[in-house]
Amino acid sequence: MNPTISIAVILTVLQVAHCQKIKELSACLLGQSLRVDCRYENKTSNFLTYDFSVLKENRKRVIQSNLNVPENTLKTRSNITLSKDLVCLQLFDFTTSDEGIYTCELKITGDYTGNQIRNITVIKDKLEKCAGISLLIQNTSWLLLLLLSLPLLQAVDFVSL
Repeated sequence: MNPTISIAVILTVLQVAHCQKIKELSACLLGQSLRVDCRYENKTSNFLTYDFSVLKENRKRVIQSNLNVPENTLKTRSNITLSKDLVCLQLFDFTTSDEGIYTCELKITGDYTGNQIRNITVIKDKLEKCAGISLLIQNTSWLLLLLLSLPLLQAVDFVSL
């Protein structure tokens, strides 16, 4: 087999095998709620499993999950929002007793790189307030595409400003 073809096949297999990775885990206060954003790189449309938990006093408490059974007291106070490259946890009525190490664990079906795990320490007094713009624009790629396409749309008289 041609060495160039062999290298191309190996690179393709490696790219397919590495389907997702957590890019960023951040936390902020949204009124009286905690919001934890788990941004990830996704190169497939396969099913995503997620697990949000908090470690406090050496005890893991599952908040929301489609992988493990969450604690009922935390599940009823929380909500998950899924989008193309973001899993967002919102924990309502957040107090200092909810402080701890929050974990986002993701796994995509067919991804052989294993679970992706990221931790963040959450202390209520040290949290920043969530920016209003990030609530409206969780994924800015559509906005960028629109702004870049405006001159083209004007050129064909589709849009007049």
